[in-house]
Amino acid sequence: MAVRPGNDSPPAANTLQQQAPDADVEAESVRLTALLLPTVEGHGLFLEAVEIKSAGSDRIVNVVVDLPENQTGSVNLDLISEVAHDVSLAMDADPHDHGRPYSLEVSSPGVSRPLSQPRHWRRNKGRMVTVRRLKGDDVTGRLLEVDDDGIRLTPQIPVKKGMKPKTGDPLTLLFTEIRKGTVQVEFTHLDDTHLDDTHLDDTGDEGIQHDARPTKNTVSEA
Repeated sequence: MAVRPGNDSPPAANTLQQQAPDADVEAESVRLTALLLPTVEGHGLFLEAVEIKSAGSDRIVNVVVDLPENQTGSVNLDLISEVAHDVSLAMDADPHDHGRPYSLEVSSPGVSRPLSQPRHWRRNKGRMVTVRRLKGDDVTGRLLEVDDDGIRLTPQIPVKKGMKPKTGDPLTLLFTEIRKGTVQVEFTHLDDTHLDDTHLDDTGDEGIQHDARPTKNTVSEA
């Protein structure tokens, strides 16, 4: 967590305006996204989100990064640490920040993240997912293909406890039919050779709380 203390000098009028409680949080998130995008992309990662929460006069800035959609696996903590360091430098050099104190957290999404965008589905190709449809029953199955319009999966047919799982015929679902999707954590599926071990049992977010003053890195898992 990069922690920057505030300035001792009285804040300017425009600073006080920016500190209005939650008034411009969304706009500030958009601005920081544009500011930090080159830094994150410079590490070959995708900037998933910049989330800002107010904590009194301070801010908690959570930067969520992910691998490109054509890659499997998860972002390793060494890379997250490097990104956290460079993001902290970029924020400290932000000419529009006015020295307002902040705490920085950099993390990657875990499997608990809802699948709400096509790129989320592409990142989890080959995994077992549960699809909640706008109409009809939920469907659980292995994700086979993803395109701009929807997904194709092999549904898992419910069986009695102790029986070998059965699969149905491949099913195509449009994104317009899907309310949301979630990834099912698997520990025993041996066919996912394209997925590394950390990706298979990643049940939560991995992140770095990066302290810049003084420099100190602590690893946190949500």
